[in-house]
Amino acid sequence: MIGKPISRVDGPEKVTGQAKYAAEFNVPDLTYGVVVSSTITKGTITRIDTSKALALDGVLEVFTHKNRPKTAWFDMSYKDQDSPPGSPFRPLHNDQVKYNGQPIALVVAETFEVARYAATLVEIDYDPEPCETDLLKHLHEARDPKSGVANLFKPLPPKPRGDSAAAYANAPVSMSARYIHGMQHHNPMEMFATTVEYGRNGHLTIYDKTQGATNSQLYVTQAFNLSFDQVRVISPYVGGGFGSGLRPQYQLFLAVMAARALERSVRVSLTRQQMWSFGHRPATVQNIRLAANADGTLAAVEHEAIAETSQFEDYTETVVNWTGKLYDCANSTLSYKVKSLDMYSPLDMRAPGGVTGVHAIECAIDELAYNAGIDPLDFRFKNYSEKDWTEKDKPFSSKELRACFTQGAERFGWSNRTPEPRSMRRGHTLIGWGMATGIWDANQVPARAEAVLTVNGKLRVSSATADIGTGTYTIMTQIAAELLGMPLENVIFRLGDTDMPLAPIQGGSWTAATVGSAVKVTCEALAKKLFKLARKMPGSPLASADFTDVFFANSHIRLRRDPSVAVPLQAIVDQNGGRAISETGTSLPNMLKQKDYSRSAHAAAFVEVEVDEDFGTVVVTRAVSAVAAGRILNPKTARSQIIGGMVWGISSALQEESVMDHRYGRYMNQNLAEYHIPVCADVRDLDVIFVEEVDDIVNPLGVKGVGEVGLVAMPAAIANAVFHATGKRIHDLPIQLDRLL
Repeated sequence: MIGKPISRVDGPEKVTGQAKYAAEFNVPDLTYGVVVSSTITKGTITRIDTSKALALDGVLEVFTHKNRPKTAWFDMSYKDQDSPPGSPFRPLHNDQVKYNGQPIALVVAETFEVARYAATLVEIDYDPEPCETDLLKHLHEARDPKSGVANLFKPLPPKPRGDSAAAYANAPVSMSARYIHGMQHHNPMEMFATTVEYGRNGHLTIYDKTQGATNSQLYVTQAFNLSFDQVRVISPYVGGGFGSGLRPQYQLFLAVMAARALERSVRVSLTRQQMWSFGHRPATVQNIRLAANADGTLAAVEHEAIAETSQFEDYTETVVNWTGKLYDCANSTLSYKVKSLDMYSPLDMRAPGGVTGVHAIECAIDELAYNAGIDPLDFRFKNYSEKDWTEKDKPFSSKELRACFTQGAERFGWSNRTPEPRSMRRGHTLIGWGMATGIWDANQVPARAEAVLTVNGKLRVSSATADIGTGTYTIMTQIAAELLGMPLENVIFRLGDTDMPLAPIQGGSWTAATVGSAVKVTCEALAKKLFKLARKMPGSPLASADFTDVFFANSHIRLRRDPSVAVPLQAIVDQNGGRAISETGTSLPNMLKQKDYSRSAHAAAFVEVEVDEDFGTVVVTRAVSAVAAGRILNPKTARSQIIGGMVWGISSALQEESVMDHRYGRYMNQNLAEYHIPVCADVRDLDVIFVEEVDDIVNPLGVKGVGEVGLVAMPAAIANAVFHATGKRIHDLPIQLDRLL
């Protein structure tokens, strides 16, 4: 089953409406909470009058900083699995406003309609203070970020090596540019919501929109001083996350707070506008200087990034390290700094730091290649790196990027490109061809799983992971089905419930490797247990066999030398007194095996654009992504992930940006009408190639995640294609038509 293009096993439930999301679980005695958001960016709340709201029939309570129940004292109690260093935001903690849109009250009523109306009646006075939200005005104040345990997968830049300034000054070919990446917000289709069912003895069953049920459980138990057996979090379906659900959002805190105070079940749902009131991809400014020798060999690399963060947490991204992973230059200086501003902490957003940093370096490499008179693809072959100098010159566990270049270029037809800008036309339209490299980490973290051969002979496997639309349900079903030789229809994979074995948040493209390895370990352990039971059955044909002598197929254990000799799995259950047979297993990264290698997935994107010479409009007419990501568990769902990343690349390059009025610190396009993203008409011919890659170091399955590597190369490839079409280097994203007129 592994490696086959199986359709999503959860597809029928989603398209028929049977799949339930956080705001769709109907529980007894349910009440509704509506959040009141601040209208200033910084200052003090001087008055909150809730009397008019409380006077309405059906309103149960209005919670503010004045009457909220007591919760945990210390910052540590509000941290979660994805917290950056600093003091996490505490909803309704005091009278201080730290950012625009901050939740400052929660109205709870018997019906949603009454709660929504009552929220408009809450009167608030402020003593506003001047706010600072413009990164560009404060670049000179940037500083080194605080380090912390949370930065385990966000390493800060390594120390410089060589003398990049001298090498740059003495090199015959060079380039220098500044790149600006605007703010972006995740905006998944499903908005954030939490339904809390208040049960006997104060037990809480929480239906939360999250990318990690265990993370939400951890946050709730810590913040409200509860034990783990008092809190169960369920999240079987997530209507898109893209990183927004990695951290618990404030509606979770407010819903739990209200439910405990009222001893009633409570649902709190955020509006589309309130989806702008928490984490985002931070605006980032990058300065790059590159130099090359006459033959095109890189002589100097300098890459500096400055990003925004909040006043209360030091959120960081890995922005500049990708340059060191892609290009091994003897004279390299990488730098990353942050500037605290009056906004909510940024938050991991699909390929955090990667899509930002790779855009800048891959556009800079393209420009340097032009200055050197070398084809951009040939320039990358010339400077191909076999080692990762950001990790002490470790070799890659596997790297088939050369094959990505070769196969992608052939499929795209790169050899037919004429190198001069503005040299290719289609009628009155300028044609541009561009390419770029992509890279993303291939990590694995600990996870657990349970496998049960049920009384009716079916296999039920579970882990408290999530499926944010990536196909987790499907690939885990495939892994389990193959290892125990069962048809897909007899395998059930369950997830998103803290009553299941522990799993980490779903992010970083590590779920297939992490949870997949746990499923593999667990199913292998169950297979051995079943074999032992089969040997002990009266008259067993496997009594004298060893485990290496058998294999699992068609719901039987069969002898390799004679597959007709077999024991049905159902017979083993029957012999076990009709009781289910289970096994729980844990998968840990093999640090001893992995420590000497850098582990990454790689990609190459080739893009064609059409640019209208009169109007400056850009259309991506076709693109090819060649991806090396180890073993592909399911080509169908994996292709879907890459296509999704390519579409997001179009969005990032040409359309997507959260626009803020810095006079007020307020976002101006808090809706899907003005926050521009691609529609079907913007998405043309997208092609995906999976390059064969074998890696027995990265994890037991040999897989690398594909959720992010398909995105990182696309914005740069599009920007490079726009240059080839127009002769204009647009360094800032998104590339808007006024810059091309």
